[in-house]
Amino acid sequence: MATVQQITWRERLEAYYYLCRFDKPIGTELVFWPTMWAMWIANKGIPSLGILIPMILGTIFMRAAGCAINDFADRKVDAHVERTKTRPLATGIISAKEAVYVFLVLVLASACMLFFLPIETFYWSFGALFLAFIYPFMKRYTHLPQVFLGAAFSWSIPMGYTAVGVTPDLTCWLLYFGNLAWTVAYDTQYAITDREYDLKIGVKSTAILFGRYDVQIIGLLQVLSLVLIGGALYLEQLLMPFGLLALLLVAADFIYQAIKTKDRNPQICFWAFRHNRWVGMLIFAGIFLELIV
Repeated sequence: MATVQQITWRERLEAYYYLCRFDKPIGTELVFWPTMWAMWIANKGIPSLGILIPMILGTIFMRAAGCAINDFADRKVDAHVERTKTRPLATGIISAKEAVYVFLVLVLASACMLFFLPIETFYWSFGALFLAFIYPFMKRYTHLPQVFLGAAFSWSIPMGYTAVGVTPDLTCWLLYFGNLAWTVAYDTQYAITDREYDLKIGVKSTAILFGRYDVQIIGLLQVLSLVLIGGALYLEQLLMPFGLLALLLVAADFIYQAIKTKDRNPQICFWAFRHNRWVGMLIFAGIFLELIV
């Protein structure tokens, strides 16, 4: 890793901005939409702003914290990967210690949002913190880091339930595991873009584990996510007609992704990963229309 450079405070703030991936909101979107599914379904409609705003801010802060601790964990390997070699820790613009401080500040900021939410949400937040912290290190020990990411990204679903005063139920857990399956699918697409480098430096991923069956397994995970999320909508009587239409549009999008990524071109796989922002939005649109129409 490069030595820490002497830079101005403006350059340092800019480095923190990039460390937190505020320039790349796709990760926040992928956590945000499932959180909204849960809150709208659990509340049977629009949640109050007093709950909605702290949950949204908490999501933003925790995603940024996850990025900071991820770069800390990857600080010795990012410089060897084409896509990540310009990250602040890889270039030496900021130090590993600074990344840890940024992580702690963001966790504290997220924790402050809990003062506006029920005590049950506070208890559930420990699970979110634990998963956010351990995920970046899992790629050293298991080929399933994407499963840990899915567990972390999906944890906002039961937290969304408790935020509106509802105990997580069967619908909640169908949403949770449906979202987990979807997360593993799109993060495997993401991992395919780095597979060549990961094999060289010894980093593990589902893209490596799945091998030549990667695209097929991604497809199966996407189908599983649709079945589980569809089951949740069915239980809540939110399937017809808008919920089903949303799921059909998502299914069409998954087929489109499969066609585009069949040759495993890294750039196209990265495009497919980013394209998943529309999946969460479509499902939320179906839920929203079912609740208000």
